[in-house]
Amino acid sequence: MTAPLILSVFSTFATGGPQVRFAAIANRFGPRFRHAIVAMDGNRACAERLDPGLDVTWPAVPIRKGATLANLLTFRRTLRTLRPDVLVTSNWGSIEWAMANAPFPLARPIMRHIHIEDGFGPEERTAQIPRRVWARRLLLGRRTVVLPSRTLWRIATGVWRLPEARLRYLPNGIDLRRFAAAARPEGEGPAGEGPVIGTVAALRAEKNLGRLLEAFAALPPALAARLVIVGDGPARPALEAQAAALGIAGQVRFAGHVAEPAALYASFDIFALSSDTEQMPLSVLEAMAAGLPVAATDVGDVRAMLDPANDAYVVPQTAPALAAALAGLLADAPRRMAIGAANRAKAERDYDQEAMFEAYAALFVG
Repeated sequence: MTAPLILSVFSTFATGGPQVRFAAIANRFGPRFRHAIVAMDGNRACAERLDPGLDVTWPAVPIRKGATLANLLTFRRTLRTLRPDVLVTSNWGSIEWAMANAPFPLARPIMRHIHIEDGFGPEERTAQIPRRVWARRLLLGRRTVVLPSRTLWRIATGVWRLPEARLRYLPNGIDLRRFAAAARPEGEGPAGEGPVIGTVAALRAEKNLGRLLEAFAALPPALAARLVIVGDGPARPALEAQAAALGIAGQVRFAGHVAEPAALYASFDIFALSSDTEQMPLSVLEAMAAGLPVAATDVGDVRAMLDPANDAYVVPQTAPALAAALAGLLADAPRRMAIGAANRAKAERDYDQEAMFEAYAALFVG
């Protein structure tokens, strides 16, 4: 029997949380599913995480910026040509595919449709855009909508007013074994070097890594810390210039994109997250799996994800607050070891990826 075909649409297939999660799910089930992937901006960087043995195609879908009607017709032709068993869309950037899959708003979709909402860009970090609220309300009311965070659940029910019967709360999971292998005892890095603060993020505006640089620059010199920023993106030149202007360029390493970051987590003493907007960030799960304490801005589900022992280090979205959290952890090695162990234990209890895999497989099969 032919394996079901899943058509997954992303605004981009650059390496990020939703794309990494998709790759992990696809790899886990191998030949059980066939995949067609649309990267609307043409970026397929996260394809490096896909098992070469998977049955994956990349349909060519011409997209004209600003030509909504023409794009809808193109998307509709693509759906009719491919005839997938299920359409899976990801975030606002793919919402027009939901429109293409129904003859008019509120109608039943032509084919089964799952929409996964992982969060928002910087334009919606403080408030929802009204026209997007109405679009989601109209287009997603009869679809299955997957939400990885309780924050998103509250928005979907209270702001978008989607029926709870159509929503699925499905938290992200992590490969605990991969990060356990990378874990190391607490240390101060190579001889003569201080503790390492690390972050893993796309270098984009909503990650606000400028805030992390400001917080790091405000740390007392006696703490002798170093900062490693893993990831790449359009903000990198500005961030490198900011590090130089703050006088910390010699203490900051921009590691660039790293396909397999587990070993780098093992070199960190503290994980930092400085974002303006998140929901259930994969990087925080990875830090927990690696047994790290986390200093983070209080966004999305981050506080609830972490063990209560970490609570004091989830702070308001300001550089001084983040600096204070980092300084507190840097000054107390036994405490950060204990918090890291508690985070690892919580990841083991709540975020094993096998539960996530089985839940997604059930959704795909319908």
